[in-house]
Amino acid sequence: MGFKFVFLINPISGGGQGKVIFNFLPEIMASMGFAAEEWKAEFTHYEGMEAQILDALSHTETLIAVGGDGTVSAVLSTMLASDFATRVKIGLIPLGTGNDLARVLKLYKPFVDQGLLFLVRRLLRAPAVPFDIWKVNGKYALANYFSGGIDARIAHDFNQDRASGAISSSSVVANKLHYVRRFFADRNYRLTQGSLRYVDKYGKSHSLDLKGHRTLIVGNIPSFASGTNPFFRANMADGFLEVVDVPNMPAFLLAIAIGNIPLLGYIFKRHFLKSIKVHSLEMMVRPDEFLQLDGEDMSGRLGEKISIEFAAQVQMLRLED
Repeated sequence: MGFKFVFLINPISGGGQGKVIFNFLPEIMASMGFAAEEWKAEFTHYEGMEAQILDALSHTETLIAVGGDGTVSAVLSTMLASDFATRVKIGLIPLGTGNDLARVLKLYKPFVDQGLLFLVRRLLRAPAVPFDIWKVNGKYALANYFSGGIDARIAHDFNQDRASGAISSSSVVANKLHYVRRFFADRNYRLTQGSLRYVDKYGKSHSLDLKGHRTLIVGNIPSFASGTNPFFRANMADGFLEVVDVPNMPAFLLAIAIGNIPLLGYIFKRHFLKSIKVHSLEMMVRPDEFLQLDGEDMSGRLGEKISIEFAAQVQMLRLED
């Protein structure tokens, strides 16, 4: 049996908002004229999640991931390991902390400003647009960004604090405030060793020494770490990644503070921040270097050599301006 829509809902995202959405969906879908047999909703399970995603992909035209960027990344990683990447459209209802992908797909603001009913009504009628997916070490899907350095250290420590119960609140605002505290605690961190090899948009190979630099950010979309934009011209469907080398703390702070300011950000990113369009890359770091992928801590899971290459182009639901 096939469904027009399958909703995979992370029950703990957004402080448990996933459970609220699960309960409201029958009323919302009925109000839009969808019969019960045309759609399905279920909670994701940590154990056996890959099989659950595969089953959903094989029984629907459109899979709606309800959760944070990590939930979408799990869906996309499973898609790349199957033959569904070009057959099933993907939608997102954003419940995470950063929600960078939802921002560029024009989903985040309508959800925050006008609520679930408004977003679902528009999302289920939204057009699908091409979206590049990249593969990290031949296994993990990169949809948003990858980085190693101070921002990955902050993400790692934040996740550790959340796992240990040091973060008492589950609200988005409380999470962001804790991120700020982690920044001040980790402000002296830098890459103690590292190098980058990449093939640029003209097909030429280059290398770069990263020792002592604050971070290296690799972006597929024009949004990073909850809506900042350190990328000069990131495009989610051009077959290139945007690589930003951040050598020092002033450059890191300016990239976050003014990256979204139209003229000032353009001048800074065009002339002062090293930004390169690449086809593929290899990054060498310490095996215990702090790394993050689409906002998820990947420290200790990728080894000392990280390769990123184009994997596929999928269809993502995006609201029109």
